[in-house]
Amino acid sequence: MFRTPTRLRRLFAFGPSGWAHIVRYLVAVVPYANKRLAEIRRDAATIPDAALREQALASIDAKAYHVQGGSILATFFDAQRARRYVDIIAPLETIYDYLDNLCDRLDGVPERAYATLHEALLDAVDPDRPLTHYYRDGPHRDDGGYLLRLVRQTRERLTRLPAFDAVRDRLVDVAGYYAQLQTFKHLPADEREDACRRWYAENSERFPGMEWWEFAAACGSSLPVFAMIFEASHPRPRAADVGATFHAYFPYVSAVHILLDYFIDQAEDREHGELNFVAAYPSLEAATRRMQTLIARASARLRALPDGDRHGFLFNAMCLFYLTHPKVFEQHLDAQSIQLLSALG
Repeated sequence: MFRTPTRLRRLFAFGPSGWAHIVRYLVAVVPYANKRLAEIRRDAATIPDAALREQALASIDAKAYHVQGGSILATFFDAQRARRYVDIIAPLETIYDYLDNLCDRLDGVPERAYATLHEALLDAVDPDRPLTHYYRDGPHRDDGGYLLRLVRQTRERLTRLPAFDAVRDRLVDVAGYYAQLQTFKHLPADEREDACRRWYAENSERFPGMEWWEFAAACGSSLPVFAMIFEASHPRPRAADVGATFHAYFPYVSAVHILLDYFIDQAEDREHGELNFVAAYPSLEAATRRMQTLIARASARLRALPDGDRHGFLFNAMCLFYLTHPKVFEQHLDAQSIQLLSALG
């Protein structure tokens, strides 16, 4: 992180209040997020089926930073509301990560199961949906009720938020896009890109001016859901503010989030033949220029929000996390990383 003046300037740009937020996040939020995740891990360790247990534990151990990072907006709440926020983020993000592991890493999961497994995510954010059996299309294994408990914890805690009804439709909307993406993303290599192209064609009128892979990237992020939960945690948010926050995060912040994730995973994805959205650009130079535009656009939209400083803190921290990651230096992406950081303004 400290190798270049650009990164140092970006770090110091947080200023005294930003550094105070960083300290509060590290001292108060992260330890509580770790505590909640440890409780979930103890439950995962009791899963009867060895293969499901292995994936559940791996999704926690290797991706704890997802829950930690997803809890960052709790920094701006008092202690009680911060805990309530993290109590939702921990099981919800664990659902995302566990399902991702099942679809990516567990052998023998049929294609038709991708959609039914991800009904768990839809059920978690929509209390009106009847709960169902998520493994009915595979894998035909016993998780001892682990996934269902995560779903119930999430939906029960969501409905206690003071303004849940104000964000409910947005939550269902963006969670639905994520679930749809998973049905395409894990298809065979010769099918998945065409499926994503057709999908964006169906949605291009609502989200114009994007490439198909940028739209797919936007749909792959959990951040819009977390932003809506942040809004729902306030007593009476204005509908206009909820809408502006949603449209800042989706598709712009969410597209940047996942594109940066793919940016640092380029070598790994080439090695394993995985779909990589950054590799869909004509060249690395083209990818960098376009990602600069998306970063600047997302940053500007966040600054215009009533809580723009708080959302901007999340966005800057996220960009710094990815663009100072060891994988950047291992792949000699330092110059591109500096260019992308400069787009934050």
